[in-house]
Amino acid sequence: MGKTYACIDGRLRGFIEAQPMFFTATAPLAGDGTINLSPKGLRGSFAVLDELTVAYLDFAGSNAETIAHLRENGRITLMWCAFDGPPNIVRVHGRGEPVFRDDPRWPQLLRHFDIDPSDHGLRAIVLVRAELVRDTCGYNVPLMTYRTDRDLHARRFAREDDASLSAYFAGKEHVATSIDGLPGLPLPLPPTPAS
Repeated sequence: MGKTYACIDGRLRGFIEAQPMFFTATAPLAGDGTINLSPKGLRGSFAVLDELTVAYLDFAGSNAETIAHLRENGRITLMWCAFDGPPNIVRVHGRGEPVFRDDPRWPQLLRHFDIDPSDHGLRAIVLVRAELVRDTCGYNVPLMTYRTDRDLHARRFAREDDASLSAYFAGKEHVATSIDGLPGLPLPLPPTPAS
């Protein structure tokens, strides 16, 4: 049932862009390291940049496993599931990198997203270059109804500035370093560039 695609365009791109959430999977190089699987959401925080490049906004959270794994080895898989409509699962296997606020690409990359990141403690933009794009049937994925994004994240992090956000991250055990001790988010955070 699975099919491999040369790029992300047409129907495939439309499917990806229509999904309200997706998942990321990363792992360290160590065979006994902790594999990480994370749900990602918030409408407007994901973008297809070109036929082989996608990106998403990495918002405040209590760990930074994805960032740590990407900094170590770059391997990442993104997955979208059709929770309504025809069954489908799409995976993008590729190489990713976290782009931090002090990176000269930051302002240009930020223009691709349709969400106000200031309310969510934006700490990085994850840039992924696809190496393998596949879909499968998704027959076992349940039908579920999407109502809306939760507002809890914005309500929690909208009150933070660069200094208080850095202090928040410094107080979390697995933000500056991963569960396995890999370098995670660089702290203190670089300042948010002026718009």
